[in-house]
Amino acid sequence: MNLKIDNLDGHGPRDYSRAIDSVKALTIVRKLNNASELRFSLISDGPDFVVPVRRARVTLGKTNGNDVFTGYLTKAPVFEYLGYGERGPIFRYNLVAESDDAAMNRERLPDRSPFVDRSAGDALRLLVNDARPGVDVSKIDAVEVMTTYTPNPAKTWSQQAAEIALRTRACYRAISDGVSLQAMGSTIHVFYESDRNFCPDGLSLTSTDKLINDVTIVGQVEPNAYVKDYFCGDGLSLRYYLSQVPFLRGGRTIVDEEYKGTSLDPTRWMVSDPGHVISVSGGKLQINGGTGVDGKTAMSFAEKVELGGACVMQHGNVVFSGASDGIIGGLYSAEITRARCLAGFRVTPSGNQSRIQAWINGIASGQIINTTAGHQYALTTRFYSTEIFRRRETFHSSVSPAGQGHGGDDIAADARVILELHDIDPNDPATLVAPAMVLYDGIIVSTPAFCTYALLNAASIKAVIAFTRLLKTVDAEVRSALPQQNYTTRLVGSLSEGAECLLTSDPALQFFPSYVPAAGETITVKYRGSGRARARVTDPTSMAAIAYGSDDGTRGAVLDLKNPAARTATDCENAALALLEDTTQVAWSGVYKTWSDLLPAGADIFPGDGMTVRAPSRGADFSSTVREVEINVRDLEGEHSEYTIQFANDAAELTSFELAPGRLADLSNLTVMTVNSVGAEFLGDLTAAEITATSSTTVTVDVGFTPAAGYGIEVRRSDMGWSKENDRNLIGRFTTRTFTLPRLSRVQDYYLRQYDSSSPARYSRYSAALHLDYPL
Repeated sequence: MNLKIDNLDGHGPRDYSRAIDSVKALTIVRKLNNASELRFSLISDGPDFVVPVRRARVTLGKTNGNDVFTGYLTKAPVFEYLGYGERGPIFRYNLVAESDDAAMNRERLPDRSPFVDRSAGDALRLLVNDARPGVDVSKIDAVEVMTTYTPNPAKTWSQQAAEIALRTRACYRAISDGVSLQAMGSTIHVFYESDRNFCPDGLSLTSTDKLINDVTIVGQVEPNAYVKDYFCGDGLSLRYYLSQVPFLRGGRTIVDEEYKGTSLDPTRWMVSDPGHVISVSGGKLQINGGTGVDGKTAMSFAEKVELGGACVMQHGNVVFSGASDGIIGGLYSAEITRARCLAGFRVTPSGNQSRIQAWINGIASGQIINTTAGHQYALTTRFYSTEIFRRRETFHSSVSPAGQGHGGDDIAADARVILELHDIDPNDPATLVAPAMVLYDGIIVSTPAFCTYALLNAASIKAVIAFTRLLKTVDAEVRSALPQQNYTTRLVGSLSEGAECLLTSDPALQFFPSYVPAAGETITVKYRGSGRARARVTDPTSMAAIAYGSDDGTRGAVLDLKNPAARTATDCENAALALLEDTTQVAWSGVYKTWSDLLPAGADIFPGDGMTVRAPSRGADFSSTVREVEINVRDLEGEHSEYTIQFANDAAELTSFELAPGRLADLSNLTVMTVNSVGAEFLGDLTAAEITATSSTTVTVDVGFTPAAGYGIEVRRSDMGWSKENDRNLIGRFTTRTFTLPRLSRVQDYYLRQYDSSSPARYSRYSAALHLDYPL
């Protein structure tokens, strides 16, 4: 092996192999999803010795050209005086180098929008390019698609690479000016006790009792009940108290683009511009034409947009400089073409000017607005999805590795989409405060979970755009209607954003003084309730296998997940399935010491490799994952090294989960599921249930569908006691789509769940909560 160090003095790499202290072994420590470390000592015995400097480049390579370690000295050398020799004083320099992670960790990564619907490999490639452009990323595999991952510039590159690897049960390495990412266990080493190269005295095994077959998973605060609160304005009241604490994620800015500088930020925008008609100057986006072909000239957001919860897309104040043809502010289910546009503003030529119309599911819809030269057109899209999250998290085990995890499925949802246009005449200040025109306000059914957002699909657009903002807003939909008029959507948010109302922590709906509801105006607030996500799953087969006498075989645990995040009860169930696949196995861990010459096929070993141990004399035949490798180079010239390999299976040490400190959670009234019943315990939720008519003594409810034979709707006064045997708070059971319920007071609450005829009956997971606060 050769040890070379480049001291960044212009002389290039120097060979320090002959200066290595033979008394102290050169040691490499590799850790799973962490930086590697090289510890070594050098002896100086003359004035020509160059002391390595901090940040020097270190390479330890074999004679066949393969690098064993590459990295940088992260600390100044620590020296020891050893005495005086023939050529002068002799010093020992103790040095520590960190792998190539160090070069990327010292960079401040840019602020990026969350990665959405990207593969782990794609996300890591972008982070590598942010830290060190030009690094070889050819060995980064896709591994698996992540729902979302939020880069954090407050974290180092290594920390974020490790989080991505954990989420997808993968392992990363940074070596030889390259980064790799592979599914864990992609390389497997098998150690047979009968192999002539096996070192029996080097193997130490431990099998501990870590069996868990009854696991309760505690996750994050989740959206639970589907709530609709109904109020009636009196012309004075600004505040209306909500029936439940809503699930509120708060406002988050996805992108806020002011078009500063002279070019677009590639971390935000992707541009297809064969005609070079898109440019940035004067603090504005300039568009001057196009190829005349649909989808050819386009500018899209670099990340996909999850159509979950509530979102406001401000496409900007657009000033047209000529007749234009294209779509502005489009959401696309696939490629950027008009036919695949879910919602956007269709612009068509009209003489020297243009016309603007809503474009929904590839078809023009609603009224047409003719543009006027010099006017500014503020174009805004709002959507409110019936589901907060559109894809479940994925959880892995050694049995369900990357690409085969539990979860990861999309969640079906409809969305209310609103397209608004505000026509501003710079010569008429009154237009600044005039209400926006609603070009479209309707429900789009079965929306895709993720969409591409394209600010421009320009066949030929001549315009200037001042800004673009994408905001995740409060996940609540507020609508109101004056007597005998249609409902309109009220904007929820801050007054500075032009909103009309906000949700407070009381919890309450607070209107701003300028938007006080009129007398008799009906108000509907649609949101999700909140509660801690949790689930309990058991493995009866494992319990039965160890049950004996008074021991029923139960081995329970309550675990609080940090990463991957269990955002919902369904996520908790999937996490429990993955955990039980590992925790019901026999736990094995160990250490194996051997010489490099005796490794299988002379292979090198890295953390994240699979390691199969077959030692019948010790009752061991199991698969595990290498967690740490320590290499002590005993003979540099002969390339003989002693390997100390630490390994464990996931029953002994979890690989795909990071646990959080215990949080207080209510674990009562949990439905106990088995590994075979997960996914079949609950019926569909009544997401469309609503009150359609009221009187002083009754209300009429429509659940949105007609129950099938053997199914019905159970209605209660409180959200508890769900069973056919409990009549304590029962209002009634119905088998029709619409039914009438008694109303006993001004304020009335109704809780609905679907049930079936099985024994015991299955119910919806979450209630539909209808809250009425109308005068009698």
